[in-house]
Amino acid sequence: MTDEIVTKDKHVQFTYQITDETGDVVERIDLPMTCIFGRHNRLYESVELAMLGAGVGDEISAKLKPAECAWGESDPALIFTDSLYNVPSEYRYVGAEVQFQNDKNEIKTFIVSKIEGNTITIDGNHPFAGKTMTFHVKILAVRKATGEELVEGVASGAEGMGLAGQGGTLH
Repeated sequence: MTDEIVTKDKHVQFTYQITDETGDVVERIDLPMTCIFGRHNRLYESVELAMLGAGVGDEISAKLKPAECAWGESDPALIFTDSLYNVPSEYRYVGAEVQFQNDKNEIKTFIVSKIEGNTITIDGNHPFAGKTMTFHVKILAVRKATGEELVEGVASGAEGMGLAGQGGTLH
């Protein structure tokens, strides 16, 4: 049935997971997401192209290279190493998040990415920066979007549940 096929202006409900270059799952969203396909959806182009023509129950995958994505290439200027002893003990583990504020009062979160001996490395890049990631999307439901949904880009009565209301790209 063509109503259950992903095409422009359809209301699409889906879940997704992201795997890294080794196939490890790095993000998984089991709570259904919605979008009005081809409008206000903030899907990466390669994910959108892979979803186009898929039907309910289909699972699609799309590889995303760093240059195509919001996380981009790794910026060496955002990676710092220091003596472990210059860092407060509560941040001395891999995965710890540290916030820094610059002279413009902008706050950036850095993550402790490595500890080797007495040296600690913190990284202000997105954790996916510089990596090719694969999005795996499962189509749960497809229907014709309402007039209101076509204008607003989200499901009627589901404010904030669609991608358009979240302020970011899918990831």
